[in-house]
Amino acid sequence: MGLTWCLAAAFLLLFLLGLSTGQRVVTVQKGPLYRVRGSHVTLWCKVSGYQGPAEQNFQWSIYLPSAPEREVQIVSTVDPSFPYAIYTQRVRSRGIYLERVQGDAVLLHITDLQDRDAGEYECHTPNTDERYFGSYSAKTNLSVVADTLSASMVPQILAHPEGDTVELACEVSKSTAQHTHLSVGWYHLLGSGDQRTEEVLTLSKDFVLNPGPSYTQRFLAGDVRLNKIGNTTYKLSIGGVELSDQGQLYCEAAEWIEDPDKTWKDISRKQTERTSLTVISQGRDLSVIITAAESSLSEGDSLQLSCMVEAQKSSSRQFQVLWLLNSAEVARVDPRGVLIWKEEYEERAKLGRLRAFKQSNTVYVLIIYEVGLKDNGTYHCSVSEMKTLGDFNIIQSNLSSGIQVDVKPVESRMHLSVSTSTPHIMAGDALILLCQVQGATSPVSVQWWHLPPQHSGPQVLVATMERDGTLSLGSTYHNNRTRGSLQLEKASSGTFTLVIPNTLDEGDGGRYGCKVTEWFKGQSWTEEGETTVTVSSMGLSLQATLRSRIATVRYGQSFELDCQVSASYTFEEVPMSVLWLFQPSLPTGHYHELVRVLPNGTTAWSTAQAHFQEKAQLMRAATSFRLRLHNAMAADQGMYQCVVEVWRRNTLPLGQSAATVRSNSVGIKVVLPESKLQVSTKESSVEIAGGADAAIECRIVFAQNNSQFAVTWYLLPHLADAPPLQVLRASYSSVLEYGAEFSSHDKKSRFLSQRTSSNVFWLRILSANPGDQGRYYCVVEEWLWLVDSWYKLGEGASGRTTLAFKLPEHELHLEKTNYSISAREGEDVTLHCLLQDACPPTTRILATWFKGKESSDSKPLVTVHRDGAIEYSQESLSRRLHLRRPTAGDFSLTLRSVEEGDAGVYYCQVQEWRQQSERKNWLMQALAHSGYTRLTTIPPESTVLSRICSSPPLLNFILYLPLTLILLLALAVFCWYFKFRKSKNANITEDQLMELQGAGGVKKT
Repeated sequence: MGLTWCLAAAFLLLFLLGLSTGQRVVTVQKGPLYRVRGSHVTLWCKVSGYQGPAEQNFQWSIYLPSAPEREVQIVSTVDPSFPYAIYTQRVRSRGIYLERVQGDAVLLHITDLQDRDAGEYECHTPNTDERYFGSYSAKTNLSVVADTLSASMVPQILAHPEGDTVELACEVSKSTAQHTHLSVGWYHLLGSGDQRTEEVLTLSKDFVLNPGPSYTQRFLAGDVRLNKIGNTTYKLSIGGVELSDQGQLYCEAAEWIEDPDKTWKDISRKQTERTSLTVISQGRDLSVIITAAESSLSEGDSLQLSCMVEAQKSSSRQFQVLWLLNSAEVARVDPRGVLIWKEEYEERAKLGRLRAFKQSNTVYVLIIYEVGLKDNGTYHCSVSEMKTLGDFNIIQSNLSSGIQVDVKPVESRMHLSVSTSTPHIMAGDALILLCQVQGATSPVSVQWWHLPPQHSGPQVLVATMERDGTLSLGSTYHNNRTRGSLQLEKASSGTFTLVIPNTLDEGDGGRYGCKVTEWFKGQSWTEEGETTVTVSSMGLSLQATLRSRIATVRYGQSFELDCQVSASYTFEEVPMSVLWLFQPSLPTGHYHELVRVLPNGTTAWSTAQAHFQEKAQLMRAATSFRLRLHNAMAADQGMYQCVVEVWRRNTLPLGQSAATVRSNSVGIKVVLPESKLQVSTKESSVEIAGGADAAIECRIVFAQNNSQFAVTWYLLPHLADAPPLQVLRASYSSVLEYGAEFSSHDKKSRFLSQRTSSNVFWLRILSANPGDQGRYYCVVEEWLWLVDSWYKLGEGASGRTTLAFKLPEHELHLEKTNYSISAREGEDVTLHCLLQDACPPTTRILATWFKGKESSDSKPLVTVHRDGAIEYSQESLSRRLHLRRPTAGDFSLTLRSVEEGDAGVYYCQVQEWRQQSERKNWLMQALAHSGYTRLTTIPPESTVLSRICSSPPLLNFILYLPLTLILLLALAVFCWYFKFRKSKNANITEDQLMELQGAGGVKKT
């Protein structure tokens, strides 16, 4: 019972410990979120319930709609190499970055939101807890929508007297698919800078009007109003305009969307252009007069405008002057005389074409040099009086009357024509282009461009001639080694020529254009013309044809190959080279280089085919190359080709060839001398007694006198479909090579090849035995030395010679009974072979065990020779086969550790041999074979241990059950020991607290 309580308490303690551990929670901004393309977006992420340091790390990834299962890493607080390649540059340039709000919260910033940023964002916090518990990442969706918000207002320059009413209209629209609200506000910009802006009146997203602090009283009085007219127009009305209203007014619109967390977010803001408002004080003395030296001008003339200020005590007053063209500001001069140009006029002013200055405190001048059509229009000057120097408060303003300036265009009568005297040329020829200009009265600049065939653009600059005659080449034409030195010349006052001395290829064809610009007083007129040129490739019509008068060549004869070159152009001054190729007549042969003949006649022979150089003759005519080979041999047989290369005319030094062509293939066959070999095909038989020597004859009936012969002897097996067995081969150099079945030492010592005369060969079999019986024949190969090597001319096979044995009259008595036995795999089994006759002491026994029936293709396993030596057909069998001879006539065979492949039929063959006399040959006296023993193998029995090992679940159960029981027993012993110690300590403490005091009783201390 105590053990049960102890285990329950342990489990309860573990449970409470688990409950006390915090659970990590990662939270991100709730989605889906909709944000506008190009805006600055932030996404927050925070983590709670974590363990470890107060500063946690964060990693942001995205799952794109195109691959929602693939994570793309964006940015990390800890790993600079975390972003994938598509985000690396944006993270490095802080287009995307993380802002740590606190240790466990960050903001993901995307400064310029793009369409490809749409997807599912995941915020992940790496684990710092002792164990994984809770969530470590959270996801939210971000959609990118188009910025459809539009806010516009026509910019104006308004001048109203004090007390007048000013009305401004702002057009605001949106077409966002999501539900959004608009807010529209008007703002007042004080002075010329942007540093002081005040709110006039705003219509919030909740449709509430909020006036600015300076306009609250006037809004409550009804002087400042904002009205919506139609769907898109917001009209601001300011009644009783005051001097403090002077400045610039603009409209700002914002588009708001409600996020899933019920908060509103402005996703887009737009500001309109500004309207300048001048409030004219009533009762002030300020008049402005504008004059022009000449108001009707031609392009290129100069315009001078003067603005004169009339006011009392003008020398002590501060004026600011604005120059206006068609109500748009051109420049302003502040009271100190500092000039400020509008942006679109700054470049002209830097070039000295515009000038504005303060001549005196009452005279201001604007000069435009070389006026153009864009300078047409009505000019005003606006004068504003400032309180003090450097102050932006305007006391009063006045606008001059308008003066109309008319600029008449200057026309050009220039026209041109482009032509070529070389419309159709070949690569390497010169290209001549002509550009004729008529009607130009001012200096001109000429620019040549080229557009290759099948190209739509851009045009490639060829060369330029400036007005002063300065020449410059396009980047493609800087290298004069490829096309030569380009020539751009002015042949006469209106004629320009361009010469490209050496065209490269077809790419130099196409369209060539001449662009002429006439210049007059800062103005220019351009005319352009073009022509078409065709440049043909040198390889377009280039052909190479290879011919030979004879295709079959006798050994030692000469033959000639003629490579004829043709094209649609002449080969005069065209550098040419030829490369001769040769492919030997081999199944896997490929073309090899023989020799290359360069345009200057230099030859370069290949070292791989060196034998050709000694007997080859190279010749060249105007349009052909010839290769003559003397003393043909077998190595010259194969396929031949020629490869012709041509270069552009007059190209030195030779670089990349202009064209290459490969000829057809021509096959040359080298015929060897015909073989006249004849081998006797007469059938014969040879019968011998056991142990005698045998000789098989192979006779050559006819052959050439200087031939050599290689003879191969074969034995035909008993099976009809079995291939012949090679006994041995004697090469033409008398090198012997035995077949696989005749490579043992015994066979090599008994089978010999002998040449008895020039046309007779013998196969000698020493001490023949019954296993040598069969049909023998020879194959004769005729070989002839032909200059460089031995060549096989032909071969012939002889007739079959049957080798048979005379069976001895004496018989051996072997046990003929057929047996059938079974053996389990892994056990040993004995096959019996018992000789029932007693052998005389003058005889010797030779015994052989075979697997398979005698009539079929039986294979020898092991042989006991006459001298007692044991020979195994395979060396690996010596470990498993054991011949035990308890008696002289017992030749039983033991197979150790029977295998499945040992199943089959076995029998033994016994031969009795006797020596005729001392030093004479041994003769076989008798021959017999035993009955057949059929061996059947049985698979091994299944044991308990094998069953356990073959079942993984059972094996695991047996292994882990004892371990589990031991652990439980140890836990029980520990609990019992703990309880025993606690009980014992309690008893000892109680005894120590009691002490005996006399016989009166016990007192507790």
